[in-house]
Amino acid sequence: MASLTDEKVAELAKIIQDVKDADTGKGTDGEAVNVLHVALMKSPESMAHEEGAVADVIAQCEAVFQRNQAALKNAGVRMVSLLFQTDGARQPRYLSFRECMDYKEDPVRRDMRPSFPYIFELGRLDVNYKLERLPTVGRNSQIYLGVERGGALKRATPQTLFLRAISHRPETYTMEGANQALLMAMDELERAMLDSRVNPACSSRIFLHMMPELNAVPGDVVAEWKNVMDTMISRHATRLLKLRVDEIEVKARISPDESSGKITPVRLMASSMSGQWLRVDGFQEYPDPITGVTKQWCSLTQGGDICMLNPYPASNSVQIRRAAARRIGTTYAPDFLGLMEVGLIGMWSEFLSELKDAAGASGTPAYTSMPGQLFESDELVLQSDGTLQKQFRVVGTNKVGMLAWHVMMRTPEYPEGREIVIIANDVTFQSGSFGVAEDDFFLAASEYARKLGLPRIYISSNSGARIGLVEELKPKFKVAWNDESNPAQGFKYLYLNAEDYEALEEGTVNAREVVEGGEKRYALTDIIGQVHGIGVENLRGSGMIAGETSRAYDEAFTLSYVTGRSVGIGAYLVRLGQRTIQMRNGPIILTGFSALNKLLGREVYTSQDQLGGPQVMHPNGVSHLEVGNDQEGVDRILQWLSYVPKTAGSLPVARPVTDPVEREVSVYPTKAPYDPRDLCRGKVGSDGSSWVPGFFDRGSYQEYLSGWGKSVVVGRARIGGIPMGVINVETRLSEQIIPADPANPDSREVIQAQAGQVWFPDSAYKTAQAINDFNRGENLPLMIFANWRGFSGGTRDMYGEILKFGAQIVDALVAYKHPVFVYIPPNGELRGGAWVVIDPTINDQVMEMYADAESRGGILEPPGICEVKFRAADQITKMHELDPVLQGLDGDVPMAGSEEDEQALKKQIKSREDALLPMYLQVAHEFADLHDRSGRMKAKGVVRDILEWKTSREYFYWRVKRRLAENGVRKMFKDADPSMSFDDTTKLMQSLCPDWENDKAVLDWVESDQSSLKEYLAGLRSDAVRRDVTASLSTLTPEQKAKVLEGL
Repeated sequence: MASLTDEKVAELAKIIQDVKDADTGKGTDGEAVNVLHVALMKSPESMAHEEGAVADVIAQCEAVFQRNQAALKNAGVRMVSLLFQTDGARQPRYLSFRECMDYKEDPVRRDMRPSFPYIFELGRLDVNYKLERLPTVGRNSQIYLGVERGGALKRATPQTLFLRAISHRPETYTMEGANQALLMAMDELERAMLDSRVNPACSSRIFLHMMPELNAVPGDVVAEWKNVMDTMISRHATRLLKLRVDEIEVKARISPDESSGKITPVRLMASSMSGQWLRVDGFQEYPDPITGVTKQWCSLTQGGDICMLNPYPASNSVQIRRAAARRIGTTYAPDFLGLMEVGLIGMWSEFLSELKDAAGASGTPAYTSMPGQLFESDELVLQSDGTLQKQFRVVGTNKVGMLAWHVMMRTPEYPEGREIVIIANDVTFQSGSFGVAEDDFFLAASEYARKLGLPRIYISSNSGARIGLVEELKPKFKVAWNDESNPAQGFKYLYLNAEDYEALEEGTVNAREVVEGGEKRYALTDIIGQVHGIGVENLRGSGMIAGETSRAYDEAFTLSYVTGRSVGIGAYLVRLGQRTIQMRNGPIILTGFSALNKLLGREVYTSQDQLGGPQVMHPNGVSHLEVGNDQEGVDRILQWLSYVPKTAGSLPVARPVTDPVEREVSVYPTKAPYDPRDLCRGKVGSDGSSWVPGFFDRGSYQEYLSGWGKSVVVGRARIGGIPMGVINVETRLSEQIIPADPANPDSREVIQAQAGQVWFPDSAYKTAQAINDFNRGENLPLMIFANWRGFSGGTRDMYGEILKFGAQIVDALVAYKHPVFVYIPPNGELRGGAWVVIDPTINDQVMEMYADAESRGGILEPPGICEVKFRAADQITKMHELDPVLQGLDGDVPMAGSEEDEQALKKQIKSREDALLPMYLQVAHEFADLHDRSGRMKAKGVVRDILEWKTSREYFYWRVKRRLAENGVRKMFKDADPSMSFDDTTKLMQSLCPDWENDKAVLDWVESDQSSLKEYLAGLRSDAVRRDVTASLSTLTPEQKAKVLEGL
């Protein structure tokens, strides 16, 4: 319809006049409550569907409503809804004219049924947001791009995507129904974010209105909602982060109770508005008794003390900071606490599933549900006296760019709870730079963790040491030019006039008084300023926290997660903490690429990633793990912590066993090159479905430092639930890639092949690094699958410091304090210098060596030793001793009748020798190889025992468990009597345990005889004190002794 006819316009005006004398419709707060519905029946004129024709209708209607505005208001009409049909359209058109807009058409509500704005609660959106509707696929969902009103005053106008949806399916209340609804919502958001009107940092919120009534109690609904949302957030955390979902909101309706007969509306929320990421809560709504519109809702979980008002608030400081962090590709620091909780839920879900599968149909798993209150955190705030105190503080109110939390979390290893300390840069505060205040805070937080022996997690995203100038001097200083008319001739000094100099606080500058041209000046010699933290003082602070981080690595568990760029001191803190997880968007650099380009005088580098991205830091061993996003990074942090003990002074605990320790190891090392990881983790069978188990518990092995030193494979795993460090050997050919330097046009990428079973400079350094990591703070027993033929000793590798890094392996093992097991696997060999650097005599108090029945060990390989000790001449001699043909020919030579006959015989001998030599070469190799067998190793006492691979898992489980228990008792003896040596404690335990060589018997003694052990320890402690007191008294005179005894 091109436009309304005059007849239709007049009829519309008459309708308004007819309702003006109706009873005034006012709500409890005086608002208009009536809705006038007008349907235009199809007229003989053509009804066009084009938007231009609809615009004409809107203009005519607005004119009518403007002329009759007083009548509409008198009738209490809050909205006029116009319905009409157009040619060729399957659905009618809807137009809404709202009283709050002086009865002008609301484009946001166009083509929306009159009830939908209230079901979608659009009134809550347009208070603080200008809304623009975006297209959607689902018929029961709509999406709006909200731009904050008044946003022009801000640096960047914040945007939010609001997804509004309706569900008529009762199944949505179930876990799978909720999962389907969330997936559909995320699909809609993902499509909307492709729209050019949506900026890359736009956040999003999801709202679902459930129409079916729920027959339940509000408190039970909230409890079930928490369970559902914990699962959903854990399952889809990565995608929720990518879509920047800050709130998930569900409006549910609880069936009428018998007393009131009214439906109880509840609001179920997972919100990041208060600072914690997607914090779950439930609220009861309090609607207007006349309009039914919700005015506020109050918390069901916090005693109704917390109530929220109706409109969606504009961005608060937390939202602004969160958006700022997202713009640079990282996560706002406090949000990591929520990610931690999500990761814990995922870890528990996986663990409970493993327990259930391990228990089978008839068994009862050790745990059937995850404990309550998985995650608790207290912020640590630096006090004026320099101490850290736990303190509640509103998120986003920190005054320095560093945050810290003391966290308690319940994990599968520690269901009763374990504590860690998290330190994080606040990248939204002066770009996360390190000033004096940040250095002091970092030092205090790190010392706090170190003194308590707690794991210290550092979340790094910063811009290095803070730089600055004395800003108040910028408009005041002047320049003494050599020639005022020609500045190109340079200047003599910078100065302040007398007035400006005298106005400064004392100590702001150092200056010398000069008089020039009759003017009294103060030539500047030093600018000091009144602000502490703009120059070298920040570098001093950087040195202070660098030293603290080095001490922390030595004394406790340190782990760094690089979530954003880490510059200068930020990069050094990461490296000094050694263990590093790097996010793909988090380069580790010493200086920015633009500064380097200026130094080089040309545009060489185009991004920070070229200098310190994962493609640089993972292959060089700075980064242990690379992750794609922050949720994956947090998951890796939690996984790493699962191998780590509660405190620096305790041992890791065993998880409940999900993989039987008595099962055989089915992945067998072959003579041909193979993937050594399969030995540890197992692999899928040749049929593509069956599982071939490896040495460690299924699913427990995690490789680290995989990009560096590829001829050695290091990781962490569990055996019977006990965490262990693992070092294995790559048997296949690997490559070391050295990238080209963009600053040198002549450089080229270099690919160096590295043979299997050989230590190269990078892999030797990697081995020493891994041993140090396992030993310091992690306190892990270590398993070394020794399969090395030696070190690479060529010119390039000798120049590359192979000797230095090989020696570091010895240094690391000498310092190792926990059980070390060296096992030469089947078809493996350990030779020459490779044996030397891991021989148990390096640290015989903790190290043991074992050989498989099919393994080899020696100085040289058989071909090599035969070149020295069983040469061709020796092989020929052996031929003549054993071969009857040669023996016959040897006997015929003296009997030869002539020289020709003798030569003919010698020729036959030579021919026979040549024919037998290949076979006797094999005989020589076999003879040499027999010297390298496990039987000789055992006979010479260089290995403790000979094992069979398939049963080695059970053997080492009991051996590891026994050695850990033995060390625990040994520590108790040492604590009772510090003068006892290692040998003393060993002899004492041997005297107390009747079957010292039997691992199970020793364990039984430790576990079952605790009362006797405690009594013995009490006596030992008493004897030690008596001995020390006697020794001290013996140095005193009789008078001094008497005075001491009198005082006692």
